[in-house]
Order: sequence, then C-alpha cells, then structure tokens
Amino acid sequence: MSEVRVLIVEDEPIIAEDIAASLKKNDFLVTGICYTAVQAEKQLTENLPDIVLLDINLKNGEEGIELAKKINAGYKIPFVFLTSYSDSKTLQQAKSTGPSGYIVKPFSSGGLYATLEVAIHNYAQQHKIKFPELDMQQINQNLLTKLSDREFEVLQLIYNGITNRQIAEQIFVSVNTIKKHINNAYLKIDATTRTNAITRLRELMLK
Repeated sequence: MSEVRVLIVEDEPIIAEDIAASLKKNDFLVTGICYTAVQAEKQLTENLPDIVLLDINLKNGEEGIELAKKINAGYKIPFVFLTSYSDSKTLQQAKSTGPSGYIVKPFSSGGLYATLEVAIHNYAQQHKIKFPELDMQQINQNLLTKLSDREFEVLQLIYNGITNRQIAEQIFVSVNTIKKHINNAYLKIDATTRTNAITRLRELMLK
C-alpha cells in the first residue's frame, strides 16, 4: 500500500463519509471509519494507519482526548484533531496530548489535505532526529536485493514525511511512477505500509 493510510474517527456518519470520499480522490487511503473510541482501538491494533483524523467529542464525551493519549503511548503515529469546538478549555486539553494538527469544523477539502500533509511531515521531522540518517550502502548491505538509487531517494522522502503527490512534484515524475518505485522498494525492505517502512529503515540502519 503506497498511499498515506488514514483512520477516520468521527461519530457523525455523514461527515465521516464526506471526509472519506474526499480523501480517496487524493493521495490518501482510508483504512477505516470508526464512530467510537472502542472501534478505533480495534482498528489501531489490527490495521495500523499512518495518521489518524480524530474527533475530540465522540458520543460519550471527550473520548477523543483519551484515545489520543493511547495513540501516543502505544502506536507512535501522528494524529490530527477534528472538532466543532475552539474554546480555551478544549484547546488546552487538546494541546496537552501533542496533536500534529487541529481542524475546526466546518473545513475545506484543501485545508484538510494541507493539514494532513504538514502533520505527516512535521511528525517525521520531530522523530527522525532520534535515529541515524539513512545511508544507502548501510541499508543495502542488509538486503538480499539492493535498492536502486531512485528507490532509495523515494524512501528517503517518505522517511522525511513527504506524500506521494509531493514526491512526484519534487522529482518530476507521475504519481503512478512513484507508486511503482514505492511498491518495489517495500518489497525489497519487507514493508507493507509507510509506517512499517519507516520502522524497517530504522532497523536496517541499526544492524
């Protein structure tokens, strides 16, 4: 799966479906739509996404805040809050969990895409400083089939939190070509998703 994988946690079905339909038209793959924190925890365990769009106020109150804390503790992926509230109390609660973004409803498709792209990039930049820079020679010596220069370049950009569309624009090729490079690279490093690929690259650099 070469697209950015997004889990939507939103208790309003119409809003959730609108978000999903909008994301599917762009560089995102919706891994699931959850209406409760319980459903979301099951999805996180069984089908880990690259990023979560998380409503703060689910049906039973501020479950989104508690779910955010669990994402931080157990899954180490970015999340963006999605809410109808922008009051001081809600903002303070949200900030305490360290979200990668905060979207107030109603929102535009363009604002949603931009927030997700920035969130993925910033989260990657904040966390990669804990690990060594990627080195093609180091990684290739631990692989049965070596990465090509282009495949390594694409993996570096993914590691830096760049989406497929942004990668395509940066190196002047089509998104479909980027997806082919990503799929070939994933096969070589034994990864299936972006989050999985980042973990594998870190493992290969530490061998």
